[in-house]
Amino acid sequence: MAAVCGLSLTAAALRAVAPWASRLLASSRGPQARRVASSSSLEAGDGQIHLTASCVQRLLEITEGSEFLRLEVEGGGCSGFQYKFSLDTVINPDDRVFEQGGARVVVDSDSLAFVKGAQVDFSQELIRSSFQVLNNPQAQQGCSCGSSFSIKL
Repeated sequence: MAAVCGLSLTAAALRAVAPWASRLLASSRGPQARRVASSSSLEAGDGQIHLTASCVQRLLEITEGSEFLRLEVEGGGCSGFQYKFSLDTVINPDDRVFEQGGARVVVDSDSLAFVKGAQVDFSQELIRSSFQVLNNPQAQQGCSCGSSFSIKL
C-alpha cells in the first residue's frame, strides 16, 4: 500500500496506515525495552536479533567509540517494507540493544516486531557490500534486492 504511493513511512507511522500493523507492533513492547541480548540461539521469533560472524567483524572495523549499527523498518520498497541501516550513537528509551563480540546492533521496539528472530549479516560481493537481514521469520517473502519484504499476516 505504502510502496504503491511511493511513501516512506517509519515503523511508528505504520499503525495509522495498516490496522494489522498495530497488533504486530504491540507484540514487541514489554518491560525489557533496553535489555542487552546475547546472540547465541537461533529460535525463530524469540525477540532476538542474531549477528553473523561477518557482521560482527565488519562492525568492529567501522565503528568507533560508542557507535553502533541501527536497524529500522520503514514502509516502502517493492514488497511493502524495507530495512534501513545506519550508524548511530544515541540509544533511545524504546531501543533494544543486541551485542555480540563487542559489536552492537540497536533496534527500536516498533521495528523489532518486524525483524525478531532474524539474522543481521554483512555481505561483500563484486558489485556491492552491505549489511543485510537474513532468515527473517516475520517476512513472508522478500525482494531479490534483499532490502524489502512483506510480512506474514
